[in-house]
Order: sequence, then structure tokens, then C-alpha cells
Amino acid sequence: MATTPAAAPLLIACALGIERLALRGGGRGGADGPVTVLRTGMGPLAADRAINRALAGPALRDAAVLATGFCAGLAPGMHPGDLVVAEETRDARGRTPCVGTELLVKELVRALPGRTVHTGPLTGSDHVVRGHERSELLRTGAIAVDMESAATLHSAVRAGSRPVAAVRVVVDAPEHELVRIGTVRGGISAFRVLRAVLPAFVEWHRSLLLPRR
Repeated sequence: MATTPAAAPLLIACALGIERLALRGGGRGGADGPVTVLRTGMGPLAADRAINRALAGPALRDAAVLATGFCAGLAPGMHPGDLVVAEETRDARGRTPCVGTELLVKELVRALPGRTVHTGPLTGSDHVVRGHERSELLRTGAIAVDMESAATLHSAVRAGSRPVAAVRVVVDAPEHELVRIGTVRGGISAFRVLRAVLPAFVEWHRSLLLPRR
């Protein structure tokens, strides 16, 4: 009789302590494989180092990787608390396609009814983007920007073949720039949304474990 292989785990990567706090407060997983929430630290270099280190160990060697946390919206009409599901991530090293975008959108709509979910390219930056830089990035086709997702996914697929995805919560947007996360209404709204996304991530992961017909 053939043995069933162990389920691949899910690694959820975020940069900030407040993001990790929100995710850990959002309830436990329930996927067939274990769920690990990893705080990488801020910036693409920190994300790259943390992901390489995590995936080098036997426990997470085959893990699916999902990058999450807060982001800056680039498109007019975006609001704090909106969700961004990346179709791909981009940085200077190239583009990384994401897996299961439609499923993530479906599960996020289920978990957060009434919240707007945007899909499109998510671009990376090595600094906080403000003012005219937003317009320049929008012209490239990107709909949102953050500092870690592109580096996280690039490092994950470089370490081995695996499903990857990125889901971000808009914490500020062209008409709603903030100074510090958590000090204004936009930051609080984004924090509450991030607390509610874990079940959608678990369902995305569960779908990857189902046998294909």
C-alpha cells in the first residue's frame, strides 16, 4: 500500500511586530499541515535573509509561502483596510507569479464581507514610498507597493519549487497618507482587517493539498 506523504507546511511571512501580533490574534490554523508565522524584519534584505534561513531547515524546506502585512495603495480610490491580492510580485530581480489568486479573493470576500479586494501586480521598494513616487509606480501597472513581498517570494522560489502568494492590507493610499502605523484611523482599520485574514490563508493552503483530478 502506498503511503501518504506528509502535508507541506504553510509559512506566513510578515515584517513588523504589529503585523505578527494581528496574525497571531486572528485565530489558529486548521490546514492539514502546520502553519508558521515568521517575522522577517523590515526591508527586502531582511526578508531575503529570514526566508532563506527558514527554508533551509528541514521543518519548512517544502513549505508554501505567503507574504502578508501592510502596504501602500497606489491607485486612486483605494482606502485603508482594502485588501490587495497579488497576481505577481515585482522588484529589480524580476517578477514572481503568484498561485491561487482567484481562490484567495474568494476566501477573503467570505472572511471579510464588504471589504474591497484589489488584484494586480504588487511591486517592491527598499524604502517607504510617498508623493510623486506613487504616481511613477502606478504607471508601471502596479496597484500597491511594500518593502518585503517581492523579496520574500523571490527568495522562496529560488530555494525550491513551491506555491507562493502575497496578500496585503492597504494602510495608506494617495488620498489617505499616514505618518505612523497605528496612530490614525487608517492604521487601526488595517490592523483589524489583518486580524481576520488567517482563515482565508488556511483555506488557500488547504486547496493546495487537495489531490488534483
